[in-house]
Order: sequence, then C-alpha cells, then structure tokens
Amino acid sequence: MKAFMDKEFMLQSPTAQHLYHAYAEGMPICDYHCHIPPREIYENRRFDNIAQVWLGGRNPDGSYFGDHYKWRVMRSNGVPEEYITGDKPDRERFQKFAEALPMAIGNPMYHWTNLELHTFFGYDGVLNGDTAEEVWNLCNDKLQHDPKLTVRGLIEQSNVAFIGTTDDPIDSLEWHKKIKEDPTIKFTVAPSFRPDKAININKPGFAEYMGKLAAAVGKEKLACIDCVTGALTDRIEFFAEMGCRASDHGLDYIPYREASKDEVNAIYQKAMKGEAVTREEAEKYQTYILIHLGKQYHRLGIAMQIHYNCLRGVNRKMNTLLGPDTGFDMINTATCGGEIAALLSALNDTDECPKTIIYSLNPGDDAQIGTILGCFQNSEVPGKIQHGSAWWFNDHKIGMEEQMSRLASLGLLGNFVGMLTDSRSFLSYTRHDYFRRILCNLIGQWVEDGEYPNDEKALEKIVRGICFDNAKRYFNL
Repeated sequence: MKAFMDKEFMLQSPTAQHLYHAYAEGMPICDYHCHIPPREIYENRRFDNIAQVWLGGRNPDGSYFGDHYKWRVMRSNGVPEEYITGDKPDRERFQKFAEALPMAIGNPMYHWTNLELHTFFGYDGVLNGDTAEEVWNLCNDKLQHDPKLTVRGLIEQSNVAFIGTTDDPIDSLEWHKKIKEDPTIKFTVAPSFRPDKAININKPGFAEYMGKLAAAVGKEKLACIDCVTGALTDRIEFFAEMGCRASDHGLDYIPYREASKDEVNAIYQKAMKGEAVTREEAEKYQTYILIHLGKQYHRLGIAMQIHYNCLRGVNRKMNTLLGPDTGFDMINTATCGGEIAALLSALNDTDECPKTIIYSLNPGDDAQIGTILGCFQNSEVPGKIQHGSAWWFNDHKIGMEEQMSRLASLGLLGNFVGMLTDSRSFLSYTRHDYFRRILCNLIGQWVEDGEYPNDEKALEKIVRGICFDNAKRYFNL
C-alpha cells in the first residue's frame, strides 16, 4: 500500500516519477486564467484565518465570494447554509467543512485541500473533524506571522511568473497600474478582457451596462452599433496597453448567425429601448460583436478564450437568494461545434483569426473540439487553436486524463499550453502541481507501455513545454 500523498503521489511508474522530478516539478507557473482580485496582490493582503482563504464570505455590496467547490462539498454533506454563506463564526464554518471533507473520497477537493495544507503550512496529517482544531491553530498562526503567507508571499513561493486576472471592459485597471509601477513585485500581473455583459443582449441589465460602457469611454451614450464596436475597441486597446495577453468569453453556447450592420443596429436599438429580443436576434448581435472582437484580438496579439456549456443558477430559489457564482451551476449539453467552426472560419476569411483557446464544460465535446483545432492551425504559432484544459467540473484526474488523451489522439499534445487555476483562492497554485503529476503519469505510462520511445530529449521538451514553455511562447511572456 502506498503512503497517502507522499513525494510520488499519483506517479505510478519509474518513468512518471523521473519526468515529474527532473522536468515538471521546478518549472515556473503561468496562471493565464484566474479570478483573484488584483487589489489584494497590490495591498499584499494577510488573511486572519484559514476560513477566510477557503470559505470566503460576503462583500461590502452584499454579494458573496469564496470557493464554491468547497461550498458544494458542505451542502452535499447536509451542512446548513448559515455555515456556508451565512454569518456563523469562522471557526464553526471551518469545523463543518472539516467534518464534510472525509466524505469526498475520489473528489479532487480532498486532494487539493490536503495538498494546500502540506505545501503552504507544512501539515502532514489529514484534515477531518478530529484534526480541525489542530489545523485551525497551525494555519492561523502561520497566516498571521509567516512572511511567506501574505498574498505576494504565496505567489512567490509557488514560483508564479505570470497571472492573468479576469476584468470587465469598464474596469479602470487602477490596481493593475499600481502593480505595474511597483518594483518590489517581481511577477507579472495582467488583465484579461471579459466583455460578457456587452455581448449578452438578451440578459437583464444589458441597457444599463451599455450606459456604463459609454461612460468608460467618455460618452453620454452609445447611440448605434458603430458606437458599441468603437467603445469596445477603445477598451481593448487600453487593456493591451496594460499588458493584456488574453480575452475571456463565458457564453452559454457559441452562436453564429450572420446579419447586416443595419439589421444588427436595429436589434441593438430595440434592446436599448428595453424591448425583448428574440433568440435569433440576440445571436445576430452576438455574432457581429464576436467577429469584431476577434479581429481586434488578432490585431493586438491577444488570445481569445471561449468558455461554454455551463447552465448557471439552476436552483432558482438559492440563486435568487445568493446571486451568481455561489455553487448552483451545472454542465450543459448545447451542441455548437458547427457554430464555433463558422466563427473561426469567418475570421479566417480575412486572415484575422486570433489565437483561440476553446473550453467546453461538457466532456462529451472533447472529441469535437479536438477535430475543430486541426481545421484552423497555421504558422503564426504552434498550436494556434488550443483545446483548453479540463475546466471546472472536469478539473479532476479523470477529466484531465480524458482531455489530454483526446488532444493527443486528435492533435499535438506537445504544443498544449497546459494548466490554469480558474480560481479565486491564492492557495490554488497547488492545482498546477496536481496537473503536472497527472500529466507525467499519463506520458510515463505511454512510455512504459512502449507506445512512445524513451527519448529523453523529446520527453523533456514535451513536459517542460506543457508545464510552462508553451504558454510562455503562446502569450508572449
């Protein structure tokens, strides 16, 4: 029986162990997509206790922040909501999570949590209801006194070279500017352009948001579709000046429905009057905007990330009570491979298709995505069109192995840009280590089975590339 989470954790063969320790373990991290707040990086926040880091709480505006992976674990163990997003004392909330965790056998949350305790706090036991007091005291003492456990300290000791945050087009990027001007911050933090609210013409709050976008570019209103595209271009260029390497689109599904500018303008005017738009009308507007944005990304060297197939807020009662991103989302089954291809093809017609990373929350889309990639690759950069890493509900051993195996089967795994945290927690960098162990175990097994030669030079290039070097090249770091 192997020891729990020892140095060879998840490394099932001598080749896997060699690849991990020789090539993967010490590589820097490029966390090109996450949701951590840049303000806390600049201010070098120090957390009061481990519950603040793991379970979050409520923002001043009443919205909630925290790790909804952990919230779902607690809810699945029958923990009352008052201990999850409510106002119960942090020590009691932590106890409830610790009691729920042992039930998470086979869940990546069990591994992530114990990896974080081991890596950042030197705790070699396991967290459960009985050890909760010991872990609480150990973590809180270190969080309050250890210079390595401030926000910047966590980033630096994790060997993070680059962080791509997620930012709205109307954001002033004031904290990014301060980070950029601070010579004591040695790693790079860059904004990512997330224009979902300007694209979701069929969702509540669209007209109000477009007023805010107008104000961000110094206008009273955005009177026409040319005004909209002009404002978005203005903001993209500002983001590029601030070091933006990627955009990010979180869409229910990828639309593609062509329409003339006049038709799209009429749809926009309708929405701005507060009138409902049909699904067909929304898709025409969205397609027009996505094509415009894609061309700007290509011009500015910004990669386009597209995340789709999430059905959000499906528990209407709890979603109304707590708001979005609180743990009530699920995998969707929208079929839009043809629309993705049509969007890329429209951009390719004028040689303005940007570097693109495609993520579906539905693992059933993996093979389809794998075949889309090969249709639009070119010489701009190896792996110009990428199959995004296993995302959200696929962010576990099975999901990662399946995503990489599909990519290997249908494309070139060796050019994969690798892992991201997609997280709101500064302790989540251990997820890169988790990914690297799974990667080395997968490749190591292929070598052990005689499916790939034990070619040290080639294997080193592949492993180092997927861990960091490919992302460094892809995002022009």
